[in-house]
Amino acid sequence: MTERYNVVVIGAGPAGYTAAIRAAQLGLKTACVDDWRNAGREPVPGGTCLNAGCIPSKTLLESSELYAHARERAAARGVQLAAPVLDLAAMMAHKDKVVGELARGIAALFKANGVAWLPGRGRLLRARQVEVAGHDGAVTALAADNVILACGSAPVELKDAPLTGDLIVDSAGALAFAAVPRRLGVIGAGVIGLELGSVWRRLGSEVVLLEAQEQFLTMADEQVAGEALRQFAAQGLDIRLGARVLGCEADAASVTVRYQDRTGAHTERFDRLVVAVGRRPATQGLAAEEAGLLLDEWGLIHVDEQCRTNLPGVYAVGDAVRGPMLAHKGMAEGAMAAELCAGRAARVNYAAIPAVIYTRPEIAWVGKTGQELKRAGVDHRAGVFPFAASGRARVADAAAGFVKVLADAATDRVLGVHMIGPQCSELIASAALAMEFGAAGADLALTMFPHPTLSEALSEAALALEGRAIHAAPAKRKP
Repeated sequence: MTERYNVVVIGAGPAGYTAAIRAAQLGLKTACVDDWRNAGREPVPGGTCLNAGCIPSKTLLESSELYAHARERAAARGVQLAAPVLDLAAMMAHKDKVVGELARGIAALFKANGVAWLPGRGRLLRARQVEVAGHDGAVTALAADNVILACGSAPVELKDAPLTGDLIVDSAGALAFAAVPRRLGVIGAGVIGLELGSVWRRLGSEVVLLEAQEQFLTMADEQVAGEALRQFAAQGLDIRLGARVLGCEADAASVTVRYQDRTGAHTERFDRLVVAVGRRPATQGLAAEEAGLLLDEWGLIHVDEQCRTNLPGVYAVGDAVRGPMLAHKGMAEGAMAAELCAGRAARVNYAAIPAVIYTRPEIAWVGKTGQELKRAGVDHRAGVFPFAASGRARVADAAAGFVKVLADAATDRVLGVHMIGPQCSELIASAALAMEFGAAGADLALTMFPHPTLSEALSEAALALEGRAIHAAPAKRKP
């Protein structure tokens, strides 16, 4: 017998569970299908982000930062500690505890909102039918007025560096090492590579990142990327740009990597190797051929600005569609799709999606970069305020970096905000809010921020647009 729902969501990651919960809140009979199982083979919601991505990586980043602070910086602050001892097993157990608690929290939210959670592999059939292959081998059929596809993404694999046990691993494997590698190689110096490299460098590994691109962090503002490269080098992260991996050979206990850069061919040996070259949409097998779902050559599902696919009543959200693969972007799209399924108006402002790299210092941005505005021929001004001039940053011994505000030269409208420094993952939200409201640089400059706080740097950077920052000397002051 076919069970009928108003909405069936395939995928229980951030985009999917948000869509399912919001649809149920709107009074729609909703089911959410997901195939994820934890290490104990128990079905859990949350997808990659919660179970093998955002949450476990941030837990290890936080824990490793505490260890590094105790080892390297506490004494200078007048806190004398015995030599800290790393208990990696306890650190991993804490990570697993956090992940488990949050996964159970989502399951509880499903129950509280009346979402039917169906563990298993969901596949879209024609006419908004969904086939669910359960973990017990049973296959059931669902019929829906609307279907929301939120299948997420998976790590990109390299043919020149095939995954091999616990020697050559993807990002999930790098979150579960049983011991600290003496020497760790990372292919890819993007967001994932930098965060994972930072964790293991803090815990004692010698870390080498091999990045194929000649430029560092091309998606970030050039000034921010340059400062980040200097800061990471000072921390001991060995970032090698223009390094194209040619092949890998693994033996019983190590990995040999062959790569080429502008100076020629090179060979490096590592105890472990992490492949962190990006992610791809996990759309393989998502839809039967007769369903007629339109995908591009990369596996991305074609959607319009409101995440409608080419099929009536079928939406696609999150990592499976165009745009940055960010959990909060997927959550916003999931909520929008649910609203549309209920016949309500909804939109996502794709011009104001914040992005964060959770290293030390943190990197965050929203809106256009300086190089993007230059390429588009947009006349703009830049205001920069260094954290070295922030009292709160000095108090926290975190004075590296700056906040940069970009504004239209004619209208003063804020076009982008870029940060590198302490707690930028939190500070960027104020900038995103300002852009969502269409703020001008003067609006930020006139906003009263509490003193002493890190948030003042945003206001000061806005003041610097007109050369009148209070706590940093501009090149030219205006009355």
